[in-house]
Amino acid sequence: MKYPIFLLAFVLFYMSCKTEVPREYALVTGKVTNSPGQVVLGAMDRSFSIPIPTDNEGLFLDTLRTGFGHYMFYDGRNFTPIYVGKGDSIYISYDANDFKNTLAFSGEGSQISAYLQDKSKLERELLRSNGNVYTLDENEFKTVYGHIRDSLMANVASISSLPNDYREKEERNIKYNYLAQLHMYKPYHSYYTGNPDFEVSDDFMNELDGLDVNNEEDFKFSMSYVNLLGAHYNKMATALAKSDSIAEYIAFNKLVSNAKSDLIKNTLLYKNAKAGITYTDDLTGYYKSFMEHSTDNAHKTEITETYDRLKVLDKGEPSPEFIDYENYQGGTMSLTDLKGKYVYIDVWATWCGPCKKEIPFLKEVEEKYHDKNIAFVSISIDKASDHDKWKTMVAEKELGGIQLFADKDWNSDFVKNYQISGIPRFILINPEGQIISANAPRPSDPKLIDLLREYDI
Repeated sequence: MKYPIFLLAFVLFYMSCKTEVPREYALVTGKVTNSPGQVVLGAMDRSFSIPIPTDNEGLFLDTLRTGFGHYMFYDGRNFTPIYVGKGDSIYISYDANDFKNTLAFSGEGSQISAYLQDKSKLERELLRSNGNVYTLDENEFKTVYGHIRDSLMANVASISSLPNDYREKEERNIKYNYLAQLHMYKPYHSYYTGNPDFEVSDDFMNELDGLDVNNEEDFKFSMSYVNLLGAHYNKMATALAKSDSIAEYIAFNKLVSNAKSDLIKNTLLYKNAKAGITYTDDLTGYYKSFMEHSTDNAHKTEITETYDRLKVLDKGEPSPEFIDYENYQGGTMSLTDLKGKYVYIDVWATWCGPCKKEIPFLKEVEEKYHDKNIAFVSISIDKASDHDKWKTMVAEKELGGIQLFADKDWNSDFVKNYQISGIPRFILINPEGQIISANAPRPSDPKLIDLLREYDI
């Protein structure tokens, strides 16, 4: 609930007179000099955010009655992690034009947020001194992150103002973050070194052996622990899918449904489905599997709503249109101009690293099928302000196919109708303008060639 700002002083005075009564809620208040108009409390997993307006003097006030824990506090330019516990009354002040030097916390419960601010600063300094750690070999990488882990552990032990229960969970969180970095090393090292065939040593991940996968307290507290559990079940699902010849989403749902904690089970099922259902090539099967294993009614309602929206993008449905997109070669082009051809669409942007990684593979596929009845269309969703960057990259990278510029970047009707929330995204449409796959394989995936062969292209 948000209070009118003129009540701020009264509310704070009133609460100061009631400290003997345990509060079932928390107050988050403060003042922003040079405020952009609002501040935001965002969930650490980005699942929701709470905008809080600031008045003409930069004052803001809000209450939390549920969802106590870690948040990201930001205003569009600046951000910092904070912690809001039941009964806290945290005051945040800073100058938006000099965030690093002016950010300050005060009030009941603020010592944890102050610790998180210092922890973030320390972690950045430790990382900065090592450059891009993902280009290091695995032993050097372990040494660097082992040092970061040990430094953060020493730091949290030195802060006597932290509540003991928080300190104990935070010490485990620091260890989980170290383990999560080990899990991230392989794909990031592969990407930054340009070595797609890179493999870590057999014993590189041994420190993950024996991970407790049923710690509900840590699951509520640590995003690193949540991510580790997701990675754990994904690895097991890949193996089960291969051995039992089933889809990975089926394997994942089966494995996660055996978790002892309903919270862990339902949260992991939901997180996986929230993203996965928009990328699956078996929409109905994915939906039925999720509904079979989840026992959280709110999650089931949301995934059902997503499923109902996605059904219009199922195989055989008419494709959403793009109309009069700027063509790099001159003029404009609409999807209807390509009727009679198969159309393979790449939705990308100049700032997207994974998109650019697909360019060499896309060129190979275009060359292989240059004399076939298929058009290769790349649609940039760069902002209008980056129009020149788009034209420059098309020229410098010698991009082939049909290069188009979307009319309203992420807000283009085509992008919204396909419910695209992440790129690159690839789409295959038949000569009648019907969807073959709203989530077609990437050019780097051999399954794309299999799909094209299936249609005798």
